[in-house]
Amino acid sequence: MDKHTKIYVAGHRGLAGSAILRELQRQGYANLVTRTHDELDLEDAAATLRFFEQERPEVVFLAAAKVGGIHANNTYPVDFLMSNLLIETSICRAAYSIQVERLIFLGSSCIYPRDSIQPIKEEYLLTGLLEPTNRPYALAKIAGIEMCWSYNRQYGTRWLAAMPTNLYGPGDNYDLQNSHVLPALIRKMHEAKVSDAAEVVLWGSGAPKREFLYADDLANAVVFLAALDDERYGTLVDPAVCPLINVGTGEEITIAKLAETVAEVVGYAGKFVQDTSKPDGTMRKVMDIARIRALGWAPQVSLKYGVALAYENFLARGVNSR
Repeated sequence: MDKHTKIYVAGHRGLAGSAILRELQRQGYANLVTRTHDELDLEDAAATLRFFEQERPEVVFLAAAKVGGIHANNTYPVDFLMSNLLIETSICRAAYSIQVERLIFLGSSCIYPRDSIQPIKEEYLLTGLLEPTNRPYALAKIAGIEMCWSYNRQYGTRWLAAMPTNLYGPGDNYDLQNSHVLPALIRKMHEAKVSDAAEVVLWGSGAPKREFLYADDLANAVVFLAALDDERYGTLVDPAVCPLINVGTGEEITIAKLAETVAEVVGYAGKFVQDTSKPDGTMRKVMDIARIRALGWAPQVSLKYGVALAYENFLARGVNSR
């Protein structure tokens, strides 16, 4: 991959995709292709194929997906399953049809078993039951990994599945019902500060532990992977092994401590009340990132600094940013 390689970023307006686009531009890649949802519905296989045949990208970052938090996953399981399966299938079939050699598929750490051994290694995939609250989404992402591996085995492609941990940063969704925990906390704390509220109600017990990765760190990681020399990249996409690699920080924090960190950044000094009628989800989830570290990559943005950057972005977009 050189600076003139034609690169397609699918989902360039989302949290991960917009970060990947920024990172490619920062590194001087000039031949970038994007399409909004209005311009191209990636669930439409025929339209996707026509787009690939017309533009003929050489490298693809598959960051397009339907995403959301626990509430959204519980409420719209069909949407999360079907939309993601259709997007993955459309892009993979079209990419193969024009012989795209390097494709980076973005999954999610929820692909791993709910009660997985910690930290989670790539080989723990499909070794236990999934977390019920996001199982349809997880299954769609697992299908995407299997799709990459199947194309590699059957057709000799060199496609890689990168599994990021929980992402946050510019372009996040701050809707209180459908967002992930960190952006929801940013909005809750901000609104509590503005209204001078005495307390903030938090979902669940606060005990679960999570790992968080700033979106620009994820972008740097996947561009790093896509640009690896043939020898190192080849070890990741050998047809004999699942082409799966974790991307995270390897560090975890309880939701309760996360809330304290967000409150400190935002400047909210009230108290927290735990609504234990709401689900906790998986109790612990931290990634083993030894494989990507061995290749020479490491995260750069600390959690507190990343939250501060995310809060700046939230303020710039307005309180009701979605």
